[in-house]
Amino acid sequence: MSIFKGSGVALVTPMKENGEIDYQVLETLIEDQIAGHTDAFIICGTTGEAPTLEDDEHLEAIRRAVEIVNGRVPVIAGTGSNNTAHAVMMSREAEKLGADAVLLVTPYYNKSTQDGLYAHYRTIAASTGLPCILYNVPSRTGTNLQPATMARLARDTENIQAIKEASGSISQVAELAATPEFQEGFFDIYSGNDDQIVPICSLGGIGVISVLANVAPRQAHDIVDLYLKGDVEASRALQLRAFELCKALFCEVNPIPVKAGLTMQGYGVGAPRLPLISMSEAGRARLKKAMEDFGVL
Repeated sequence: MSIFKGSGVALVTPMKENGEIDYQVLETLIEDQIAGHTDAFIICGTTGEAPTLEDDEHLEAIRRAVEIVNGRVPVIAGTGSNNTAHAVMMSREAEKLGADAVLLVTPYYNKSTQDGLYAHYRTIAASTGLPCILYNVPSRTGTNLQPATMARLARDTENIQAIKEASGSISQVAELAATPEFQEGFFDIYSGNDDQIVPICSLGGIGVISVLANVAPRQAHDIVDLYLKGDVEASRALQLRAFELCKALFCEVNPIPVKAGLTMQGYGVGAPRLPLISMSEAGRARLKKAMEDFGVL
């Protein structure tokens, strides 16, 4: 059974002016996302600024999200690390807090061989009963989880159930979808790039883990929902209409633009934590136009 189908929002972590997490705004964001038909929440991922969250506030954000969502849709906790032992600890804690699944990024900076990735993920998965979504984003981590390694992990590990594929390579996704393990239903594929939702769905994907959904939850949901219901033309048209906004949301390092976009929409999400800074004026002007053109501002 799939963890979710549709659009899972990679939710920002709202911050007060003093840099603390603003849980009141977090609740507002979650309620508005649910009203916008978001199908799942990814808490404390890259877009949620996990690298600059202390463990106690990281876990408190997961706890609060689980409490607010209250079972209405799945809550997926970002618990990945380049330290296997730390990822084990965070995954166990997320399970205790009631998360429905964990998202596990490939090890960054120290990186790994493919056999090392296999051992890393097997160790984390063995530490928790939660479903695991592996997250492949080589542009950020310097490590590419190869299709054969993902297929091997999914076949050998019952709770490794999906991958968020953000390599940017449709050929790699096609290679992944062509594996016997995917064909036999051992794992699901989610797009990790908002501008590739339809192409990845066309290869058998069932959804997206989305930055776009922060500012356009209904539209991100609809791109997937329309496709899965067979209205490929309407899904394709919406995907293409969102193209410039998807690009604008990554014209500076994520989550700089999406926090700026939410601020434009009236949400008090604050600025990113250093070493990220607020969006440039040129970037802000580009994003504002793209949001206006897409009808979300």
